[in-house]
Amino acid sequence: MAETKLRIGALYPDQMNIYADRGNIAVLSNRCKWRNIEVSVTSVGIGEALDSEQFNLIYLGGGQDEDQRRCAADLIENKRAGLVAAAENGSVVVGVCGGYQLFGHWYELGEERIAGVGLLDVETTRSNGPRLIGNVAIATALPGCPDGALLAGFENHGGRTRLLEGAQPLGSVVSGHGNDGSSGNEGCRAGNVIGTYLHGPLLPANSWFADWLIAAALRAGDGLPQLDDDLEERAHVAACRAAGVKPD
Repeated sequence: MAETKLRIGALYPDQMNIYADRGNIAVLSNRCKWRNIEVSVTSVGIGEALDSEQFNLIYLGGGQDEDQRRCAADLIENKRAGLVAAAENGSVVVGVCGGYQLFGHWYELGEERIAGVGLLDVETTRSNGPRLIGNVAIATALPGCPDGALLAGFENHGGRTRLLEGAQPLGSVVSGHGNDGSSGNEGCRAGNVIGTYLHGPLLPANSWFADWLIAAALRAGDGLPQLDDDLEERAHVAACRAAGVKPD
């Protein structure tokens, strides 16, 4: 059954906002408001439990290592059960950069292993090599989207994320580094759970993907009313060109 209100749960917005992640929340909110779709945004911080039925879209951004450690411990203790149940019930769950890493099984820094919630079948190890930095574009095959639809953004991560057997990438790298700089994969997707290293923030430069997330969260099988996206399309073209890719 289609829902009439987008209910966004923003996890740790004070700690996990290093890559202007609030910009992604703003895009989701405004694209609903412009369509007269009711929207609410609720912050869920350290020490607070996550109600699996409260949100139909849950977002976790990226943070510094120390903030990521604190949030990882809280994520396991106070939010894991609700997060897993929400995903199983069809809520859209999005993790960007550090959020992506914490949605996997673990993030390893030298001798230290930070446990993740296991929503995505991935493992991440901090590399001694150079950080993977730069503009990036990936081709995706999301349901309802044309094959090869492009997502463009910026990546900056020291972790190398490995997809375990059977895990599905969010997309294939057209330009940039992706999960590990060598596999050609970027991100991971398991149903409505999505992890990616693309930020900048991601959604202002990829409004079509914001609409895909909204439609999935609202279970709007027929899609959303069209908006005048001239400015958004120009932003998308500019992000693709910055990555050295010419969009169709």
